[in-house]
This record gives sequence, structure tokens and C-alpha cells, in this order.
Amino acid sequence: MRIGSGRRPVLLIPALLGSLALTACSGGAKADAGPEAKVTVTPSADGKAAALGSPISVKADGGRLTAVDVKDDKGQNVAGQLADDGSSWTSQGKVRPQATYTVHTTAKSDKGRESSTTSKFTTQQAEKVNKLTNTPADGETVGTGMPVSILFDHKVDKDKRAEVEKALKVGTSVPVEGAWGWVTDYSGKDRIDWRPKSPWPAGTKVTVKGSLAGIDSGEGGWFARDYNYGFSIGKDRKAVIDVPSHSLTMYEDGKEVGSVMGSAGSPEAPTRGGIHTVRSKASDEVMESSTIGYGDQWSLPSKWVTHMTASGTFLHSAPWNKSIGVENNSHGCFGMTTEDAKKVYDFLSIGSTVEVKNTTNTEKTDVGNGLEVWQESWDQWQKRSALK
Repeated sequence: MRIGSGRRPVLLIPALLGSLALTACSGGAKADAGPEAKVTVTPSADGKAAALGSPISVKADGGRLTAVDVKDDKGQNVAGQLADDGSSWTSQGKVRPQATYTVHTTAKSDKGRESSTTSKFTTQQAEKVNKLTNTPADGETVGTGMPVSILFDHKVDKDKRAEVEKALKVGTSVPVEGAWGWVTDYSGKDRIDWRPKSPWPAGTKVTVKGSLAGIDSGEGGWFARDYNYGFSIGKDRKAVIDVPSHSLTMYEDGKEVGSVMGSAGSPEAPTRGGIHTVRSKASDEVMESSTIGYGDQWSLPSKWVTHMTASGTFLHSAPWNKSIGVENNSHGCFGMTTEDAKKVYDFLSIGSTVEVKNTTNTEKTDVGNGLEVWQESWDQWQKRSALK
């Protein structure tokens, strides 16, 4: 049987050679590159909710990580640290409750083979979430005596406080020495305050960062988010009350700028001494005797009320008092004429300090009774830290 024109061998030989060439080339690439690097993500995407209390960890076996990108279910990037040799990556914080994380990785094997992986996992729900109330508020301008004050919704166990404190950072626009201290608030709740060693320099910008998400506070539950806010320090203004002379003197930048007369607490209810911090103000308020343990003896409308202690030490107008500037006859507050009370109210900002001198009251005012961080010396304050 004739094949004819010899065309069949011409068609078969190139096809066969091409097939052999492709097979040899493909097989050689696989042999050279070897297997991909094995990437392991912890917590794993095994369909179960991941336990709380651990960071996210990524490891490469048989190669190194060249890129790790982690996002939560809100689209926020999760910060982490890649090891110098690329063998691992660890998140800076811990996983937060009831969140979903997506982990994208790029790795290169020991022989240079590049690969990518995507892993997703969800965390457990916390039985209880511990939230914060921050003072001052974000963006607020306050006086030079204002501490950073963080009030917790729920209890922070003593053996958990060191970790919580480490997660809190204060940044300042100029160097300022300060320290955290644990306080029991007047409400009975746990609180942590940061106070400078000395009053803030006027004009300081302050930032507060709390990398708290995923930290266990013990009986009070878990923290579910991080915090980042800031405030500014305003003018250097303070007031000094001299009880025997019935006077309140105002100072700005250390210089006297005015004074008013008033009536401090009576010998039976002397005004609390020491350095107080203005915690809040109200243009109108009714002075109720029941709030300071005197039953229903009085209910008096007052104006221009500047609050110091949470237990009721105020600066305010006292139009009912006919002995202002002559006799100390109040129940612990410093009462003034309405005109003078407004001067003081306008002069002092929240966070300004009011020092009460020469009072007969020897009772120590607890730090938690308002923002009373200046009632203690610097050495005393430092002992309140959980970082020992």
C-alpha cells in the first residue's frame, strides 16, 4: 500500500518532537521549583469559632513569608510584625470577640517557588463586654490639672490590671513625665488615671491609645475594641482659697489676676483641703441637702456652679447667705455673690485646679472622689500602678 508523496512522515515527526519537548520542559520546571512553602494560620479556619485571648499567628515551613495582609470584618487592617527571616508573622494585639478575620499571605519556597493563600476564621462571642468612659472627651480643651481618666463599665480583676495598663499609652507633643494609677471611682467602679508628675504645660497636645481589643478583664468580661483619641491643654489657670481670710484668688501663668470674697465651710463642716480638680460645671443647679447627708433641710437654687469633689464640694453663688466674706458658714462649699461666682465660673475650665489652704478639715479626700489625683504626692501616686 502506497503512502503517497511522503507527506505522512513529514506531519508525524514534528508533532512527536513538539510533544517530547513540552514534556521535558514542564517536568524540568517542577523538579527545579520543588513544593510550595507550607503556610499555617492560627487560629485555624476549621469551621469552629476561635477561642479568645490569643494573637493571630502565621508561620511558613519550607520557605519564608513575603507578605501578610490581615483584615477584620470592618475592613480594618490588623497590624503585626514579620520576623526578620520571614518564618513567621504575629499580630500586635489579640483577636476581639465575635469578629471575622481574613488572612492573605504570599510566601516563597526555599527554591524560589511563590504561592498565595487565603484563610478566614471567626472568633467566639464574649459573655460580657467591658467598655470604657474616657475623660476628657476626644477633641476637648481642658485645664493644666486634668488627668487622663478611664472608667470601666465592669470590674477589672487585680491579676488582669498589669496587662490592661501595658496596653494603654499616652503621647504628648512636648516631653511630660507621668504614670498610670488604679483608682476606685466614687461610683464604686474601677478606674485608671494617668497624671503628669506636675501640672501640664499650657498648649500640650495629648493622645491616648488603648490596644485593648481581645484582652480579658476577668470577671468584667472582654474588651472588644481599641481606643484612640486626643485632647488639648488650654491656659494655665488656677484658684487658691484661703479659708481664714474668706478669699479666692485667681492666677494665670503663675500671676495673680483677681480675687473674690466668699464663705467656706463652717467649723462643723469645714471645706476639704488640698488641691482639687474642676470636674464639671453647671450654669444652674439646685443645692439639695439630701445629696450631702443633711436630709430635707434645704433646697436652694444656685447659679454658676463649679464642681470639685463628687461628694459635693462646689464653688457657687449663695444669694441666701448674708455673711459672704465675713463668716465661714457653709456646709463645705465656697459660696459667693452671683456676680463673683460667674467670674470664677468663667475663669476656671474643666481640668483647672483649686487649692484650699488653711482649712481645719483634716479628712483625706480619696482620689476617686472626683478627679482628685493631686491629693497625693508623686511617690504616693506611682504606687498605684499595677506594673511592679
